[in-house]
Amino acid sequence: MGLLYKICDVDLWEKAKAKGHFIGAEIDLRDGFIHFSTAEQIGETLRLHFEGVEDLLLLTIDGCKLDLKWEPARTGDLFPHLYDILPLSAVLRVNPLLLDDDGRHILPSQL
Repeated sequence: MGLLYKICDVDLWEKAKAKGHFIGAEIDLRDGFIHFSTAEQIGETLRLHFEGVEDLLLLTIDGCKLDLKWEPARTGDLFPHLYDILPLSAVLRVNPLLLDDDGRHILPSQL
């Protein structure tokens, strides 16, 4: 699999950089795996779970470096999950997710 995306708040990312790896957000820890989205899924993930939330980052991940499991969400769509820590070496880019006037996140131009 190619590029994947992880939404992360700034504080959590700073902690991950200090530790040298990312263990996941609260929902990841609760579910037992790190949630990722594909380029096609990231907009809906933002809309459903992060609308209006400030201080978020979009991590671009090299999915080829990870042992992923593709599992169905409630909608039936398959999402990539990582049942391990995320090594920072798999993170290719970190972009801030700014909000527009309507509280929607502005995705980076590469998406």
